[in-house]
Amino acid sequence: MDTEGMYDARGTGADRVPRPAGPPPAAPPPPTYAPHPRRPPAGEPAGVEEWLRTPRPVREPGVWRYGHVPRPPERPEGVSDRSLLVGVLISALCGLLLWSLWRNGYIPYRLVPLKLFTPGDWWYAGTFGGPRTIQGADALTVYEAVLFGLLVYGCGRLGNWPEVFRRHVAGRGQPFLAVATAAAAALAQLLVWKDAVPVVRPVLILVASVAGGEIYQSQTVVNLLYALITLGVLWPFARLGRWWPLLAERRAKATATAPRAPSSPPDAPTPDQWPELRAAGRTDAADALTAAVRTGRMNDVDVARLRHAWAVGRGDPRRLDALDEAVLRAGGSAALHPSGARDLPRRTARHDLLTGQVQIGACADDPHNPYDRRGSGVALEPALLGTSLLAVGPPGSGKSARLVRPVVESLALQALAGRAAVLAVGGAGDDPGPDDAFDVVVRIGDPSSGHDLDLYGGTTDPDEAARVLAEGLVGDVTALDSRRAATTLAQLLGPYRAVHGHFPGVPALRELLDGDLAAVEALREALTAGGHGAMLRELEARARQRGGAGDPGPVLADRIALLDRPAFAPFFATGADARPFSLRSLEHLPLRVRIDLPERAHAEASRLLTRLVLAQFTAIAAARTDRSLFTCLVLDDATHAVTAETVRGIRRLRSVNAGAVLTLRTVDDVPEELHTALLGAVGCRMAFSGVTTWDGKRFSEVWGKEWVETREVAQHAVFADQPFTRALHGLRKLVTGKAVTRDAVTVRRVERERWSASELAYQLPPGHAVLSLTTVEGEHVSPLLVDLGSR
Repeated sequence: MDTEGMYDARGTGADRVPRPAGPPPAAPPPPTYAPHPRRPPAGEPAGVEEWLRTPRPVREPGVWRYGHVPRPPERPEGVSDRSLLVGVLISALCGLLLWSLWRNGYIPYRLVPLKLFTPGDWWYAGTFGGPRTIQGADALTVYEAVLFGLLVYGCGRLGNWPEVFRRHVAGRGQPFLAVATAAAAALAQLLVWKDAVPVVRPVLILVASVAGGEIYQSQTVVNLLYALITLGVLWPFARLGRWWPLLAERRAKATATAPRAPSSPPDAPTPDQWPELRAAGRTDAADALTAAVRTGRMNDVDVARLRHAWAVGRGDPRRLDALDEAVLRAGGSAALHPSGARDLPRRTARHDLLTGQVQIGACADDPHNPYDRRGSGVALEPALLGTSLLAVGPPGSGKSARLVRPVVESLALQALAGRAAVLAVGGAGDDPGPDDAFDVVVRIGDPSSGHDLDLYGGTTDPDEAARVLAEGLVGDVTALDSRRAATTLAQLLGPYRAVHGHFPGVPALRELLDGDLAAVEALREALTAGGHGAMLRELEARARQRGGAGDPGPVLADRIALLDRPAFAPFFATGADARPFSLRSLEHLPLRVRIDLPERAHAEASRLLTRLVLAQFTAIAAARTDRSLFTCLVLDDATHAVTAETVRGIRRLRSVNAGAVLTLRTVDDVPEELHTALLGAVGCRMAFSGVTTWDGKRFSEVWGKEWVETREVAQHAVFADQPFTRALHGLRKLVTGKAVTRDAVTVRRVERERWSASELAYQLPPGHAVLSLTTVEGEHVSPLLVDLGSR
């Protein structure tokens, strides 16, 4: 495979690079790709061009950024719909009643304000005298129009008409808003021109009083005034109904669907035009990739892989020249992953490779979640997994299907893009992904497995091999010091390697730990014949310590005997014919590795191997010199695998661009003295529905408390002594549906648990989990209730 040196590992020989799980695909002409060619999940784009152009706003950690739209600001809780509608009806009836009383002259002194500001000879004498002249009649018409407007305004405020409009008309959006306001505008025009609403005559009178009555001798002027009145009536309805933005949107859509002549490229390249390559002067490669994107010959993995290759080679002109040449020759299939794969066989989650995120659910609409997070997607990425994640939940709560599988999928896609390496460990029969989604599949106990597992992690240092092997064998034995166990193993591994050139296999190591006289004597003779004096002293020291008080040899022999079974006979070999897979291959190569453990048939051996893999991973990740690749271990069911040393190793992963995802059925699967240390070592914690109150208490303690503001409202009835006040209170109760009360508000700040143990144990719905996040930079996200079924 031509990788342009992208995946060349310094100091790694060809014999240490494992072969893929299956044969690499042939090299046909590049196929047509889409970001999700096999039934894309809901909400995913149909093409790479749209996927690249979709905005990804920077948000707080854990937010699914692809196409994220912030939630509208929270509105205070208003009155009920029933009260609103009753208020509109009552206020409208009151307005009609008052207008009817006005027009029929039942309201006394109704003309007194008008007579105070007009000449007295316009009116008949007396308090109830009407207009005497034409000027008085015109003034009365204008006066009634002003009062009608004030009456409508007052009734609207009393009945809360604007809130009714916002909630039941504007809240439905377009085109309902435009249709409703158009119907209201038509009704208003009918009432205006039928003179049921005083608008036309008052306007004509005011114009005549300003410009003179002779102006109406011109029919053109009259028609112009009528047109202005019509437009004046329509204008508020057009503003309320947002007619102009709707027309502009429809016009823009029509223009977009119409065929357009090809135009010159814009000054600012869009993301699908590879602006970083154009800025560096590599226009030919950018043009080739742009054409590949727009013709559907690239997928999202290709885009992420080439972007990463460009970023890695930016400081090396020779690598960039080779990359340019490969792009011009192969297009989107340049700089392929060593396996030759360009995508996974199947995807079950939503992925965004530009941000490295995988969506695992959405924030539930729950008071525990902040308002602006409710309904937003929840995603994981290397910046979060780099602090490691611990998930606790009973069987069937969804840890494997809704957390482990999406995370492994995401890391496998990023491995194909050259940005990560993933090691998935689980029981045989679990489903972290199909075989052809991995480069290496190790099935321990299965004769058809293409690889064995290297018990020594690929190291050649006896002390390092002994330390890691001792952690796997007896790390869970609290009464035994693992350092003494490591010393015992080193006293045997070093001499054996000095003689044979490799570490012992399981049967040979068991014989040496048991103190088999023939095996020990043969090793002693070989050391003497080979002149290995230092190693001979190591063996003699082991012989002297054997059988003493506190000798770890018998315990180590019993534990290694768990692997010396007929089912494991072809495995763990170390000779010339061995085919071991070493976790040290993850140091520099973007590999996708899966290890299947025989949990059902050999539970104790599986737990031992799990401890060993975890210890090897933490040791190898911490010792890496090249930390450009994000390396992650996904351990489905870490029961009895966590030890004090591995907890310290997990804590160190954050600083070496590595992480671990561990799942447990209960925290009690970890020794009690490690509960606090484990929860403190990981930055991301996840409690699934069904956890016990004991587990809930531990999560509640680690998530701590927060200061909240509580409001206590006491309502006191207001009693009126005056008849008019009682009448107003009765009208208000009829309109709002509530009695007149006075609120006594007490505001206090109290400290409260973010999630209590009982809430975690009894109030989490099925398919939900509470998740807290921390980035490698130290940014925290308070625990969120996540609906794992919403994607």
